[in-house]
Amino acid sequence: MTIDQETEAGIAARLYVALGSGDRDTLSDLIAPDFVGQTTDGLPLDLGGTHETADAMRINFWGRIAKNYRAQAEPKEFHLLDDGRLFVSGRYKGEGRVSGTQLDAEFNHVLTFAGGRITGLHQLTDSQRWHEALVVEPSAACVFETIEFEIDEGVAVIRLNRPDQRNAIDLIMGEEFLVAARRCASDSAVRAVLIEGAGPDLTVGGDIAYFTTAEPSSYGELFRRMTGPFHEAFRVLSRINAPIVTAAHGSVAGGGLGFLYTADIALAAEGTKFVTAFAGIGLSGDGGGTWHLPRLVGARRAAQMYLENYVLGADEALEWGLINAVVPLDTLHEQALARAKKLAQGPTMAFGGMRALLRDSWTNTLSEQLLNETEGVARTGNSCDARNAIGAFMDKRRPTFEGQ
Repeated sequence: MTIDQETEAGIAARLYVALGSGDRDTLSDLIAPDFVGQTTDGLPLDLGGTHETADAMRINFWGRIAKNYRAQAEPKEFHLLDDGRLFVSGRYKGEGRVSGTQLDAEFNHVLTFAGGRITGLHQLTDSQRWHEALVVEPSAACVFETIEFEIDEGVAVIRLNRPDQRNAIDLIMGEEFLVAARRCASDSAVRAVLIEGAGPDLTVGGDIAYFTTAEPSSYGELFRRMTGPFHEAFRVLSRINAPIVTAAHGSVAGGGLGFLYTADIALAAEGTKFVTAFAGIGLSGDGGGTWHLPRLVGARRAAQMYLENYVLGADEALEWGLINAVVPLDTLHEQALARAKKLAQGPTMAFGGMRALLRDSWTNTLSEQLLNETEGVARTGNSCDARNAIGAFMDKRRPTFEGQ
């Protein structure tokens, strides 16, 4: 560890101690007056967003947390980045003050320094964990403008509903998609999710006409605001027990490919076209594609799709492993819904364990994965579904799963 890293890590360590103890004097010494905090979009209590100045961060972020949670940030690792910023990873631990519900949320912080003081913090955390600790149900009164949302026979259907704009994604759609994702996460009646699109396409990606309502000089900030709730929805959906089916048709482009990536089972209608499209408008990409595509189709093919704007047809997408099946357009909804309903009758807790194990396998060692598998079968082995299914097997009966 270099001297600079020791200094910055030491300042950061003092920050976390001061936050945990509520030491305002130390915080004033550590935080520069022109401090800017970027916190995770989608956090409850309007905690997410940009907090300009140290006072704004202290009152509107840390202060609100203290009023509503008994919580502490517990850093585990400090790494100095090439540009001089400090990366800190750890967990928020505690509980909601009113609910008493446990809070255990991973965090990544990137701290910026100048003159021995902290001038900026960029935070990423699992916002759903913060909502759960408050026991805040997503508003049932929400009237969706850009999507349709319904739950039927255990299947939550999220239908993109801007057909006249070919389901192009604007800020409202991103925000509404997050509300729908949270409903899926909070409602135990949801045992599978179906994502589909109304009109001629699943989605053509970002709404370029909407982009132009902002000044060109502010495009960057607009994209930051748009991707915040959009990406948070994918994080929420990646952690639910319910498996996800996506039905793709027409065009699937840009960040809209994220609706495909989030699926466990992806069906596409004959003639569907898939394209990243970002190179055509000078953007680097969003929707999780730079994480998912190399894992789904391989690094070389992913680079080809990004750098050359390579358009992938449905049959080639099946060959590359981007989708599971190609079906006739007139049966797409029916087949996708049938798959979702079948999954909704399955062992929901076990499905959640499978989803987590498959997701985490990319970053775990074999030893870590084997340990996680042991913990997973121990946990799901105590479920009602496992006990009943094992009994049904011995009795030569077909098991019935309740999702518990």
